[in-house]
Amino acid sequence: MKNAAVTVAEAKPNIEAKEGTYKVASATLAITTKERVELKTITEQIADFVSRAPVSDGVVQISSLHTTAGIMLNEIQDALLADIKDLFGKVVPHGVYYKHNDPLFSDCDRQNADAHLRAIIVGPSLSIPIENGKLKLGTWQQVLFTEFDGPNNRKVHVQVMGI
Repeated sequence: MKNAAVTVAEAKPNIEAKEGTYKVASATLAITTKERVELKTITEQIADFVSRAPVSDGVVQISSLHTTAGIMLNEIQDALLADIKDLFGKVVPHGVYYKHNDPLFSDCDRQNADAHLRAIIVGPSLSIPIENGKLKLGTWQQVLFTEFDGPNNRKVHVQVMGI
């Protein structure tokens, strides 16, 4: 069998250098959740902060400040969000034995091992490019805050960096 040739579609990258001083702006968003497992879009809040930041081109770093919540990028569609929540329940079920929930092994009385494990799968942070002062997202992409131990009051740190 012959080795198939792998080609990369020709793209014209934007290599133009921009003048300016590197800038950083940050804020912490307060998020209130109402359910134990909740997927909440925070795209509008992130885009609003990016539009007011002194950066035209760069990156925004979005970070959950919690070990039982995460940040992910996906589409906002009710059936898909229900499927994502179901997936978490299948991959890391609630109500089964975890050492973290066992008083013989842990001093945690919240019974939230599943929330920690789900947050590990999602991850605590996300970076998105900024171009011309706006988030560079695909057509259906939205920033989702993922709550796994709610209801709760949460914080998400947003940091914009660039020129």
